[in-house]
Amino acid sequence: MGETTGDAHFSFRQADGVKPFDLDVSQMFGHSPKTVMRDVTVERHYKDVEYKAEAEAVQEYLERVLQLEAVACKDWLTNKVDRSVTGKIARQQCQGEIQLPLSDCGVVALDYRGEKGIATAIGHAPQAGLANPAAGSVLSVAEALTNIVWAPLADGMDSLSLSANWMWPCRSQQGEDARLYAAVKALSDFCCDLHINVPTGKDSLSLTQQYPNGEKIISPGTVIVSAGGEVSDVKKVVSPVIVNDKRASLYHIDFSFDEQRLGGSAFAQSLGYVGDDVPTVKNAEYFADAFNAVQELIKRGWVMAGHDISAGGLITTLLEMCFANQKGGLHINLHDLCGAAHLNDKGCDLVKILFAENPGVVIEVSDEHKQDFKDLMEELGVGYAKIGYPVEDSRTLELVWPGSRNDIATNEKQSLTLDIDHLRDVWYKTSYLLDRKQSFNGKAAERYQNYKQQPIEMKFPKGFTGKLAQYGLEWRKEESGKWKEESGKRNEERPKAAIIREKGTNGEREMAYCLYLAGFDVKDVMMTDLITGRETLEEINMIVFCGGFSNSDVLGSAKGWAGAFLFNPKAKEALDRFYARKDTLSLGICNGCQLMVELGLISEEYSSLPKMLHNDSHKFESEFISLSIPQNDSVMFGSLSGSKLGLWVAHGEGKFSLPGGEDRYHVIAKYNYHGYPANPNGSDYDVAGICSADGRHLCMMPHLERAVFPWQNAWYPLNRRQDEVTPWIEAFVNARKWISNVRSN
Repeated sequence: MGETTGDAHFSFRQADGVKPFDLDVSQMFGHSPKTVMRDVTVERHYKDVEYKAEAEAVQEYLERVLQLEAVACKDWLTNKVDRSVTGKIARQQCQGEIQLPLSDCGVVALDYRGEKGIATAIGHAPQAGLANPAAGSVLSVAEALTNIVWAPLADGMDSLSLSANWMWPCRSQQGEDARLYAAVKALSDFCCDLHINVPTGKDSLSLTQQYPNGEKIISPGTVIVSAGGEVSDVKKVVSPVIVNDKRASLYHIDFSFDEQRLGGSAFAQSLGYVGDDVPTVKNAEYFADAFNAVQELIKRGWVMAGHDISAGGLITTLLEMCFANQKGGLHINLHDLCGAAHLNDKGCDLVKILFAENPGVVIEVSDEHKQDFKDLMEELGVGYAKIGYPVEDSRTLELVWPGSRNDIATNEKQSLTLDIDHLRDVWYKTSYLLDRKQSFNGKAAERYQNYKQQPIEMKFPKGFTGKLAQYGLEWRKEESGKWKEESGKRNEERPKAAIIREKGTNGEREMAYCLYLAGFDVKDVMMTDLITGRETLEEINMIVFCGGFSNSDVLGSAKGWAGAFLFNPKAKEALDRFYARKDTLSLGICNGCQLMVELGLISEEYSSLPKMLHNDSHKFESEFISLSIPQNDSVMFGSLSGSKLGLWVAHGEGKFSLPGGEDRYHVIAKYNYHGYPANPNGSDYDVAGICSADGRHLCMMPHLERAVFPWQNAWYPLNRRQDEVTPWIEAFVNARKWISNVRSN
C-alpha cells in the first residue's frame, strides 16, 4: 500500500503523480507537548538462591515448586469460563483424557471447515523482571513465542504480532522510571532483532497504593506479552500430552543460548529468594532459528507432543507432559545436559538442570523420523539433546545422570525415581485450595478426589467411518478456494429448520452450520419476528432453541425467554400450532433446554414435571465430558444408543430435577460417571437430556453442536484423528431423514 518515510508528512499519491491528500501530521493533530521525565539508575541486587545439591533434596524442592500458584494447576480458573462457545475453538486450556489445563496456546478456527485459524499465547516473567528488568522483558517475549510455536503458523515467525501490557509503579521511588526504560528498550531491541512487530499494547504505570498512615505498597514492574498469528491448519496444533509410545524419543531444544541460571525462577521463589543470576536470550538470531526449526518439524508432522520450558523448569515440563495421561511414564537421561558447566565439586548440578527456566522446549519425535530429525536440525544449525523416551507400562519418571566428571568418563550413573500420580496431586492441590473459595456444597473437594478417576471415554456406533460420505454428505473445494457443502440427493428439496433466538443467545451459528451441513435450509428467527407475527413457523419442519444467556438470565435461566412466549399471543399461537403438527421436530440445547422445560414442551405426559435447578456447585461449569447414550427411540438419538461420546457443557443452571423417578422420563443421554465433575451439575440419575414420549422433541444441557468435528473435541482418540466428523452429526442427519420420510408419505 505504501511505505513509512519518517518525515512526519502524510500523503496519497495517484499513478499520475497527483496528491489528493498531502498534509503534515502536525496540521492534522497539532503539536503534542513534549514530556521530559528524569530519573537515575538505582542498582538493586538480590541474593542468589542457596540450595542443597544432593539428589535427595530434589523431591522436597519439586513439591514446593509445584504448589506455587504460577506453576500449579489452573483448573480452578478454567472450569468456570465457557471454553467452547462459537464452536470454532480448536485449542483451549485443557488437554488429555483427564482434561488438565496444560495447553501452551489457544487456537480459534476462522470457520467450520477447520483449516485456517488464529493462535494466541501469552508470556510473562515477573520474578526475573524484579531482578533484571531487561532480562524480564526478553523472557516475557520468549515465553510467549515458545508457547505459540506449537501452532503451525502460515508464515512462521513472520506471521506473528505482539502486544505488550506494561504494569509499573512509575515515580513511586527513585529508579523505577529508569527500570521501565531499560525494560522497554530491551523488549524493543529483542523484537527488532527477531523482526517481530509490537503494534499495540497497554500500560498501567501508577501501580502504587499509598495509605493514610504513610505506608506505600509498590507493585513489581512487569510486562505481559501477548502473541497472535495466522495458523495454516488448526488440526495440526501440537499437544503437550505425551504419546505413550516406546518407539519415540524426547529431545530438549534450548532457545536461550545462555548457561542455565536460577535467578528469578519459581525454584528460587519457593525458597524465599529472587537471585541476581537471571537467564536471558543471548542470541536473537539463534532463537529465531530454533523457533523456525520447531515450526518446520510440526509442518512435516514429526512432532508427536511438545511443551515449553518456563515456570518450574525442565522437570515441571516433563511432569506436565505426563499428568493428563492415566498410563505411561518417562525414562530421562540427563547425560547430554550435564556438560562441564553443570559439574560442581560434588558432580552434576542436578538442581540447576531441572529447575532453571531458560527458554526452550521438549519435543517427542517418533523413532521412525529419528534420522530425518537429526539431519534437519543439523541443516538448520540448531542444537538439541536426546533426553529420554516414554515407558508404556510405568507410572514413574526415572531420572539418571552422571554424578561427576569421572562418572561421565566411565558412564556411571546416579538415579532418582519420581511418582507421577503423587506429584500430579501435589500440583493440583493449589487449584483445590483456591476452588474452595468459589465452589459450594463440598464440590471443590469432590473435584479434587475425582478429577483423575473420570477419564474421557468414547465408544462409537458400530459401522461409524468418520466420513461425511457415510451420511450422503460431502464438502469440496471449488476452484475459487471457497468451500461448498452438499448433502442428500442433489435434487431433493431440503427441509426447513429455524433457529429461534432471544437477546443473549450465543450458540446459533454453530447450530445453524450443523443443520445446514446435515441437509437443512436454516432460517434465523428472532423472538421479535414471532411476537409481531412476521414469522408463523408454518413452513418450518424443525425448530431449535440454542444456548446462551437469554435476557442475561436476570430472572433466572430462560425465565424471561419463556415469558416472551407466554405473554405475547402471536408468539404463543405460532409455538402451539407448531407443536400440534405431526411433521415437526424440536431441539433445545442448554438455555434452550431450560426454556423447553420451563414451557413444558416435552412433559405433557409426565405426572411429575421435571425442573431445571442451579448446579450443585452454585457456579458456572465448563467441561469437556463423556455422555453415554442409553437405549432410546428418539428421532435424533435412537441410532446412537449404546454409544459413549465426548462433548461440551457450559451452564450454571443445568441440574435436572426429576421427582417422579428415572423410569418415568424418556432419558436420551446420561453423564458417563456418577459424581462431580463428570456430572457437572448434580442432575438426578446423572441425566443430561430427555425427550417427549414420541421421540420428536428433545432437550439436553450439553452442546453436541460444538463437537461434530474432531478438532472441536478437547480429546479425541489418536487413531481417529483423520475422521472428518464425529458421530454427533448423525443426530442431525437422522432429523433430516425423518422429516423427508414424513413428507414423502
